[in-house]
Amino acid sequence: MSKTDLTQIDGTTGAGRHFRYFDYMMAAFVAILLLSNLIGAAKLAHVGGWTFGAGILFFPISYVLGDVLTEVYGYANARRCVWVGFFALLFMAVMSFVVVAMPASADWGCASSGDPRFADIVAKTSKGAVCQTTYDSVFGSTWRIVAASVIAFWAGEFVNSFVLARMKVLTKGRWLFTRTWGSTIFGQAVDSALFYPIAFLGTWTTASVVTVMITNWAFKVLWEVLLTPFTYWIVAFLKRAEGVDVYDTDTNFSPFARRENAQS
Repeated sequence: MSKTDLTQIDGTTGAGRHFRYFDYMMAAFVAILLLSNLIGAAKLAHVGGWTFGAGILFFPISYVLGDVLTEVYGYANARRCVWVGFFALLFMAVMSFVVVAMPASADWGCASSGDPRFADIVAKTSKGAVCQTTYDSVFGSTWRIVAASVIAFWAGEFVNSFVLARMKVLTKGRWLFTRTWGSTIFGQAVDSALFYPIAFLGTWTTASVVTVMITNWAFKVLWEVLLTPFTYWIVAFLKRAEGVDVYDTDTNFSPFARRENAQS
Protein backbone atom coordinates (compact mmCIF):
# COMPACT_ATOMS: atom_id res chain seq x y z
CA MET A 1 0.00 0.00 0.00
CA SER A 2 1.43 3.37 -1.02
CA LYS A 3 1.07 6.66 0.79
CA THR A 4 -1.73 7.69 -1.57
CA ASP A 5 -3.76 4.64 -0.51
CA LEU A 6 -3.94 5.92 3.06
CA THR A 7 -6.79 8.13 4.23
CA GLN A 8 -5.45 11.38 5.62
CA ILE A 9 -7.20 12.47 8.81
CA ASP A 10 -6.60 15.34 11.20
CA GLY A 11 -5.55 15.04 14.84
CA THR A 12 -9.06 15.52 16.23
CA THR A 13 -10.44 12.69 14.10
CA GLY A 14 -7.48 10.50 14.99
CA ALA A 15 -8.01 11.12 18.71
CA GLY A 16 -11.54 9.74 18.56
CA ARG A 17 -10.84 6.82 16.25
CA HIS A 18 -10.44 3.21 17.36
CA PHE A 19 -7.15 1.77 16.11
CA ARG A 20 -6.37 -1.91 15.77
CA TYR A 21 -2.83 -1.88 17.18
CA PHE A 22 -2.77 1.24 19.36
CA ASP A 23 -3.30 -0.58 22.68
CA TYR A 24 -0.47 -3.00 21.90
CA MET A 25 1.88 -0.13 21.09
CA MET A 26 0.98 1.70 24.28
CA ALA A 27 1.56 -1.45 26.33
CA ALA A 28 4.97 -1.97 24.70
CA PHE A 29 5.89 1.68 25.30
CA VAL A 30 5.02 1.55 29.02
CA ALA A 31 6.59 -1.88 29.53
CA ILE A 32 9.94 -0.84 28.03
CA LEU A 33 9.85 2.43 29.98
CA LEU A 34 9.32 0.66 33.32
CA LEU A 35 11.73 -2.21 32.69
CA SER A 36 14.56 0.02 31.50
CA ASN A 37 14.19 2.16 34.63
CA LEU A 38 13.74 -0.79 37.00
CA ILE A 39 16.28 -3.28 35.68
CA GLY A 40 18.88 -1.22 33.87
CA ALA A 41 19.09 2.04 35.79
CA ALA A 42 20.91 0.67 38.85
CA LYS A 43 23.75 -1.09 37.05
CA LEU A 44 26.94 0.63 35.95
CA ALA A 45 28.52 -1.41 33.16
CA HIS A 46 32.03 -1.34 31.70
CA VAL A 47 32.40 -2.68 28.15
CA GLY A 48 35.21 -2.07 25.70
CA GLY A 49 36.75 0.69 27.78
CA TRP A 50 33.42 2.53 28.16
CA THR A 51 31.57 2.92 31.46
CA PHE A 52 27.83 3.59 31.20
CA GLY A 53 24.48 2.94 32.83
CA ALA A 54 23.20 -0.36 31.46
CA GLY A 55 19.67 1.00 31.09
CA ILE A 56 20.77 3.28 28.27
CA LEU A 57 20.89 0.24 25.97
CA PHE A 58 17.13 -0.19 26.17
CA PHE A 59 15.58 3.08 27.36
CA PRO A 60 15.98 4.78 23.93
CA ILE A 61 13.65 2.15 22.49
CA SER A 62 10.85 3.90 24.36
CA TYR A 63 11.71 7.06 22.44
CA VAL A 64 11.54 5.17 19.16
CA LEU A 65 8.12 3.85 20.13
CA GLY A 66 7.13 7.38 21.14
CA ASP A 67 8.07 8.54 17.64
CA VAL A 68 6.05 5.72 16.11
CA LEU A 69 3.02 6.51 18.27
CA THR A 70 3.04 10.18 17.24
CA GLU A 71 3.76 9.45 13.57
CA VAL A 72 1.08 6.79 13.20
CA TYR A 73 -1.60 7.77 15.73
CA GLY A 74 -1.10 11.52 16.18
CA TYR A 75 -0.10 13.75 19.07
CA ALA A 76 -3.33 13.36 21.07
CA ASN A 77 -2.97 9.58 21.27
CA ALA A 78 0.76 9.86 22.00
CA ARG A 79 -0.13 12.29 24.81
CA ARG A 80 -2.29 9.59 26.38
CA CYS A 81 0.66 7.20 26.30
CA VAL A 82 2.97 9.74 27.94
CA TRP A 83 0.51 10.27 30.79
CA VAL A 84 0.03 6.53 31.24
CA GLY A 85 3.81 6.10 31.36
CA PHE A 86 4.13 9.01 33.78
CA PHE A 87 1.67 7.56 36.29
CA ALA A 88 3.13 4.08 35.84
CA LEU A 89 6.57 5.50 36.77
CA LEU A 90 5.05 7.21 39.81
CA PHE A 91 3.40 3.99 40.94
CA MET A 92 6.63 2.07 40.45
CA ALA A 93 8.49 4.65 42.55
CA VAL A 94 5.93 4.52 45.37
CA MET A 95 5.79 0.72 45.34
CA SER A 96 9.60 0.47 45.38
CA PHE A 97 9.80 2.88 48.32
CA VAL A 98 7.19 0.99 50.36
CA VAL A 99 8.54 -2.51 49.65
CA VAL A 100 12.17 -1.56 50.27
CA ALA A 101 11.26 0.25 53.51
CA MET A 102 9.42 -2.74 55.01
CA PRO A 103 11.48 -4.59 57.69
CA ALA A 104 13.07 -7.76 56.38
CA SER A 105 12.53 -11.14 58.03
CA ALA A 106 15.72 -12.53 59.57
CA ASP A 107 14.98 -15.87 57.88
CA TRP A 108 14.55 -14.39 54.41
CA GLY A 109 16.83 -16.33 52.08
CA CYS A 110 18.05 -15.18 48.68
CA ALA A 111 20.96 -15.76 46.29
CA SER A 112 23.22 -13.39 48.26
CA SER A 113 22.53 -15.05 51.61
CA GLY A 114 23.52 -18.43 50.16
CA ASP A 115 26.68 -17.12 48.47
CA PRO A 116 29.85 -18.41 50.23
CA ARG A 117 31.44 -14.98 49.77
CA PHE A 118 28.94 -13.52 52.23
CA ALA A 119 28.99 -16.37 54.76
CA ASP A 120 30.86 -14.33 57.39
CA ILE A 121 28.41 -11.45 57.06
CA VAL A 122 25.42 -13.79 57.34
CA ALA A 123 26.92 -15.33 60.47
CA LYS A 124 27.34 -11.92 62.10
CA THR A 125 23.93 -10.56 61.08
CA SER A 126 21.27 -12.71 59.42
CA LYS A 127 20.25 -13.99 56.02
CA GLY A 128 17.53 -11.36 55.87
CA ALA A 129 19.93 -8.50 56.57
CA VAL A 130 22.14 -9.49 53.64
CA CYS A 131 19.13 -9.89 51.34
CA GLN A 132 17.76 -6.53 52.42
CA THR A 133 21.04 -4.82 51.53
CA THR A 134 21.03 -6.45 48.12
CA TYR A 135 17.38 -5.61 47.57
CA ASP A 136 17.92 -2.01 48.56
CA SER A 137 20.88 -1.62 46.20
CA VAL A 138 18.77 -2.78 43.25
CA PHE A 139 15.33 -1.31 43.94
CA GLY A 140 16.09 1.55 46.31
CA SER A 141 16.63 4.95 44.73
CA THR A 142 17.03 8.36 46.31
CA TRP A 143 14.16 10.81 46.03
CA ARG A 144 16.32 12.94 43.72
CA ILE A 145 16.81 10.15 41.18
CA VAL A 146 13.12 9.24 41.26
CA ALA A 147 12.06 12.87 40.83
CA ALA A 148 14.62 13.37 38.06
CA SER A 149 13.42 10.28 36.16
CA VAL A 150 9.75 11.24 36.31
CA ILE A 151 10.23 14.93 35.47
CA ALA A 152 12.74 14.29 32.68
CA PHE A 153 10.60 11.60 31.07
CA TRP A 154 7.46 13.74 31.16
CA ALA A 155 9.07 16.84 29.70
CA GLY A 156 11.31 15.03 27.21
CA GLU A 157 8.52 12.88 25.77
CA PHE A 158 6.17 15.80 25.27
CA VAL A 159 8.88 17.80 23.51
CA ASN A 160 9.68 14.75 21.38
CA SER A 161 6.05 14.27 20.33
CA PHE A 162 5.45 17.98 19.72
CA VAL A 163 8.50 18.38 17.48
CA LEU A 164 7.69 15.26 15.46
CA ALA A 165 4.02 16.19 14.99
CA ARG A 166 4.83 19.75 13.88
CA MET A 167 7.59 18.60 11.54
CA LYS A 168 5.24 16.07 9.94
CA VAL A 169 2.84 18.85 8.99
CA LEU A 170 5.66 21.14 7.81
CA THR A 171 7.25 18.42 5.65
CA LYS A 172 3.84 17.19 4.44
CA GLY A 173 4.66 13.68 5.61
CA ARG A 174 7.93 13.38 3.69
CA TRP A 175 11.38 12.51 5.00
CA LEU A 176 10.39 10.53 8.09
CA PHE A 177 14.01 10.29 9.25
CA THR A 178 14.27 14.09 9.58
CA ARG A 179 11.49 14.22 12.15
CA THR A 180 12.47 11.08 14.07
CA TRP A 181 16.05 12.35 14.37
CA GLY A 182 15.02 15.96 14.96
CA SER A 183 12.45 15.12 17.62
CA THR A 184 14.94 12.87 19.42
CA ILE A 185 17.65 15.55 19.35
CA PHE A 186 15.33 18.01 21.08
CA GLY A 187 13.44 15.56 23.28
CA GLN A 188 16.53 13.81 24.59
CA ALA A 189 18.27 17.15 25.09
CA VAL A 190 15.45 18.20 27.42
CA ASP A 191 15.45 14.78 29.10
CA SER A 192 19.21 14.83 29.77
CA ALA A 193 19.30 18.52 30.72
CA LEU A 194 16.71 17.86 33.43
CA PHE A 195 17.66 14.40 34.66
CA TYR A 196 21.38 14.71 35.40
CA PRO A 197 21.38 18.08 37.21
CA ILE A 198 18.31 17.17 39.28
CA ALA A 199 19.67 13.73 40.17
CA PHE A 200 23.39 14.39 40.65
CA LEU A 201 24.34 18.08 40.81
CA GLY A 202 26.03 18.62 44.16
CA THR A 203 26.78 14.89 44.46
CA TRP A 204 28.90 14.71 41.33
CA THR A 205 31.19 17.51 40.21
CA THR A 206 29.64 19.95 37.76
CA ALA A 207 32.11 18.83 35.10
CA SER A 208 31.04 15.19 35.54
CA VAL A 209 27.36 16.09 35.33
CA VAL A 210 27.90 18.05 32.12
CA THR A 211 30.11 15.35 30.58
CA VAL A 212 27.69 12.49 31.29
CA MET A 213 24.73 14.63 30.24
CA ILE A 214 26.25 15.36 26.83
CA THR A 215 27.66 11.89 26.16
CA ASN A 216 24.44 10.11 27.13
CA TRP A 217 22.41 12.53 24.99
CA ALA A 218 24.70 11.79 22.04
CA PHE A 219 24.43 8.04 22.67
CA LYS A 220 20.62 8.18 22.70
CA VAL A 221 20.52 10.17 19.47
CA LEU A 222 22.92 7.67 17.89
CA TRP A 223 20.59 4.85 18.95
CA GLU A 224 17.72 6.64 17.20
CA VAL A 225 19.78 6.92 14.00
CA LEU A 226 20.80 3.26 14.10
CA LEU A 227 17.21 2.14 14.65
CA THR A 228 15.91 4.16 11.69
CA PRO A 229 15.34 1.07 9.47
CA PHE A 230 13.25 -0.50 12.24
CA THR A 231 11.30 2.75 12.66
CA TYR A 232 10.54 2.89 8.93
CA TRP A 233 9.41 -0.74 8.93
CA ILE A 234 7.08 -0.52 11.92
CA VAL A 235 5.60 2.83 10.81
CA ALA A 236 4.86 1.41 7.35
CA PHE A 237 3.35 -1.76 8.82
CA LEU A 238 1.10 0.11 11.25
CA LYS A 239 -0.09 2.67 8.69
CA ARG A 240 -0.99 -0.12 6.29
CA ALA A 241 -2.80 -2.00 9.05
CA GLU A 242 -4.71 1.07 10.27
CA GLY A 243 -5.33 2.46 6.77
CA VAL A 244 -4.93 6.11 7.81
CA ASP A 245 -2.26 8.78 8.15
CA VAL A 246 -2.77 11.31 10.96
CA TYR A 247 -1.71 14.95 10.52
CA ASP A 248 -1.92 17.21 13.56
CA THR A 249 -3.22 20.25 11.71
CA ASP A 250 -5.87 21.09 14.31
CA THR A 251 -4.41 19.62 17.49
CA ASN A 252 -4.19 21.34 20.88
CA PHE A 253 -0.57 20.62 21.86
CA SER A 254 -0.93 21.40 25.54
CA PRO A 255 0.10 18.39 27.66
CA PHE A 256 -2.96 19.08 29.82
CA ALA A 257 -5.53 19.36 27.03
CA ARG A 258 -8.56 17.12 27.30
CA ARG A 259 -8.88 14.45 24.64
CA GLU A 260 -10.58 15.76 21.51
CA ASN A 261 -14.17 14.54 21.26
CA ALA A 262 -14.17 13.32 17.69
CA GLN A 263 -16.31 10.52 16.34
CA SER A 264 -14.74 7.47 14.69
